[in-house]
Amino acid sequence: MEGRSLLKDMKKTFLFHAIAAHFSNGLIPVAVLYLLLTIATGSVYFEHTVEHLLVIVLMAVPVSFFSGIHDWKTKYRAAKAPIFRNKIRLSGVLFLLCIAVVAIRISIPDVMNREGIEHWLYLVLLLSMLPVVTLLGHYGGKLSAQSRQTGKPS
Repeated sequence: MEGRSLLKDMKKTFLFHAIAAHFSNGLIPVAVLYLLLTIATGSVYFEHTVEHLLVIVLMAVPVSFFSGIHDWKTKYRAAKAPIFRNKIRLSGVLFLLCIAVVAIRISIPDVMNREGIEHWLYLVLLLSMLPVVTLLGHYGGKLSAQSRQTGKPS
């Protein structure tokens, strides 16, 4: 019987958007770490890991975005507060950056071994994803803290 109450509790408290957001937002710092390891060591294995992580993020960001939109509409009644506009815009920026980085990496497999503009563009775009996910997490944390203080979504 213990298992049934655990499942009921999990069903009541399961936050799909939080899981989806933490998943994709957690992989980007790891991708940046592996990018730095690639730069430091020149290892193609680290660089391949960056590519794989970014492809996973590219698939996960839409899940996070649409689950966030669903929560915004249901829990917050599509409130027009700046925090929601910021999160929606930042999610769009993150998705575009991810598309660009993956497109560069797939179309130029040896981008890390080049010295041209495409190499630097790849690095700058990938590194620029880090502050975007940091801000997304910051705003999500503010919403979460506000919900805990009031006992319900704002």
